[in-house]
Amino acid sequence: MNLTGHSAIVTGGSRGIGRAIAIRLATEGADVAFTYVTNESAALEAKAAIESLNRKVLAIKADASTAIGANEVVEKTIEAFGKIDILVNNAGITRDTLLMRMSEDDWDAVLDTNLKGVFLLTKAAIRPMMSAKRGKIITISSVVGLVGNPGQANYCASKAGVIGFSKSLAKEVGSRGITVNVIAPGYIETDMTEKLNEAQRKAIMDLIPLKRIGRPQEVAGLAAFLASTDADYITGEVIKLDGGMAM
Repeated sequence: MNLTGHSAIVTGGSRGIGRAIAIRLATEGADVAFTYVTNESAALEAKAAIESLNRKVLAIKADASTAIGANEVVEKTIEAFGKIDILVNNAGITRDTLLMRMSEDDWDAVLDTNLKGVFLLTKAAIRPMMSAKRGKIITISSVVGLVGNPGQANYCASKAGVIGFSKSLAKEVGSRGITVNVIAPGYIETDMTEKLNEAQRKAIMDLIPLKRIGRPQEVAGLAAFLASTDADYITGEVIKLDGGMAM
């Protein structure tokens, strides 16, 4: 999965799955620009980790759920690296509650970040990819976008939305050498899953045939594969990475 000479954007790359993906792409040889919104110390740590791999890195504080922010990310990346070969739409938030209690703000915040942000940044990045007649677009969805989850109507809608978006885009840009794929993780060790109590963790394990929670590095490995030439004939796919939970 040699990515030497490639450049990548990873949204939400300072922590969790996004950080693991950014570091893995750099490990495979790519120069990486990643976005973050608030946690500057985590961003600096991720930046240092990538620099230690002797790769170029750009940490961009930007809100890619706005057109201004999305365009800024693309412009800064092209200015630094000259091109965009890989886009990983990873940034996402949750505001979980039952629908009866869900406010309009809860709905809008999740859809704006998780779905509209993917639309805006992909739209901004697709033009230079079209000109180059090559590109890899990878979006991180979730198995709950396929099967639903109580208390997460907004999150599930956003994650299902990026699946439909990605399949449509794959059909639009395939003739230009651009692949578009989706990774749908199950339960992965992140800041969110660290908050689970033992009873909650046991309930989750009972749903997973492999009887463990996944690691961010495992999502990163799949993202690196999809970004590589080994996956040049794969597009429009939704690949579950969930230990068998949703089979």
